[in-house]
Amino acid sequence: MQLYNALSRKKEDFIPVRPGKASVYACGITAYDYCHIGHARSAVVFDVLVRRLEQTGLDVTFVRNFTDVDDKIINRAAGEDTTSDAVAERFIRAFHEDMDRLNVRRPDAEPRATRYIDAMTQLCRILVDKGHAYAAPGGDVYFRVRSFAGYGKLSGRDPDELRAGARVAPGEEKEDPLDFALWKSAKPGEPAWDSPWGPGRPGWHIECSAMSAQELPLPLDIHGGGQDLIFPHHENEIAQSEAAWGREFARFWVHNGLVRVNSEKMSKSLNNFKTVRDILDDCPPEVLRYFLLTRHYRSPMDFSAEALAEAEKNMRRIYETLDLLEQAPSGSPIGAPGNSGAPGESVETAKEFERLAVAWEAALDDDLNTAAALGHINSLLHLVQRVMDDKALRAGAGTRHLPARAAAMLPAWRAVFGIFLLPPGQFLEDLKRLRAARRRIDVAQVEAMLRERTEARGRKDFAAADRLRAALADLGVEVRDSAQGSEWDVP
Repeated sequence: MQLYNALSRKKEDFIPVRPGKASVYACGITAYDYCHIGHARSAVVFDVLVRRLEQTGLDVTFVRNFTDVDDKIINRAAGEDTTSDAVAERFIRAFHEDMDRLNVRRPDAEPRATRYIDAMTQLCRILVDKGHAYAAPGGDVYFRVRSFAGYGKLSGRDPDELRAGARVAPGEEKEDPLDFALWKSAKPGEPAWDSPWGPGRPGWHIECSAMSAQELPLPLDIHGGGQDLIFPHHENEIAQSEAAWGREFARFWVHNGLVRVNSEKMSKSLNNFKTVRDILDDCPPEVLRYFLLTRHYRSPMDFSAEALAEAEKNMRRIYETLDLLEQAPSGSPIGAPGNSGAPGESVETAKEFERLAVAWEAALDDDLNTAAALGHINSLLHLVQRVMDDKALRAGAGTRHLPARAAAMLPAWRAVFGIFLLPPGQFLEDLKRLRAARRRIDVAQVEAMLRERTEARGRKDFAAADRLRAALADLGVEVRDSAQGSEWDVP
């Protein structure tokens, strides 16, 4: 498997530091609000990455943290006249609820910053003792950026250029404008812990260095998060970690692209801030998860109602094909006869199936290209649909067992993508009723009209049946007749 390493700026073969095992650390949310679509993308990307690594046979340990002490949490607590702990607990619980709905598996460990204060102060002490950090008179502790020769190697930023535009804010006691806080002295009314430099709380960057090193052996195989974390967060993590411990902090740095809304940066001021729970009020969770995997994880993603509707349409087509596969007799290629029939095109069709079956795995191993992999699955299922619909192909040598082979691949797709999990009939029924609700269609009325139409057809009153079909069409309902009876749907 190859992954793009932001540190080397190229794709590299992923070879774990420890044979047979892989360690993955992803930066999690700051727990002060409901998670938005950008948080969901990062969570889904790293969930799929871990699933794929496991699918290749690796024993993966995955850690994702929570920042539960931060200015934003403190400010929200003050505004609500409650505690920072209460705010963080509420939004951590909400995050779990949202991610559970999206079938994002819980990591092996979910460290919270406030439970690792000792590890953070110890790391600060090491940096101070080595001369990489200094305590200011007011009780803050800062990292000396100039003391670490490799600063900027992840983001590609030059410290000299950064310093040209940097300023020391009022009240700060930095030696250099580039230096960043490892420990912040206590302010009235804020949560604080004891330290060698007086009461205070950790800076953001020191949290992940301390927590990851406590939970996983160094160097980490993979460290990552959203692209917005490359600078300064991950750059600072590398500097303080490698300065303290004198060794490589992480082998691979993996970052997912950001999410825009209707081609604009997501922002509360623009009123386009989309929380996961807002979206799931009107969207099946599997559809949202599918949508988040339809772009390469490193590419920016544009969220819009139209894009989500297209994802829903694709998922519906997939589930319709899976429904046909499920209805086929066990082990039977949809009732195909023996090896009779013209072998020409059917043999070529079988070869195309094999090519697509190999291609979906190859796409995943090419820097986790879920967009290409899902495209191959769509093509593969379209091919199977064509075989099931074409009697000549169904009878031909080489294609008789394609539907059964496609059904046998379903567990592998489910395992890595975390979708296609529902019984097809249930997904399609749930989606139909959701679409009806969106259009304010009265389902009880529709089903009563459909029963009336079935009775009319039974007594051969086809004029009445046609009138009822037309009336249902006026409501936005499509009627499908088959040997098994009549069904309704909302196209």
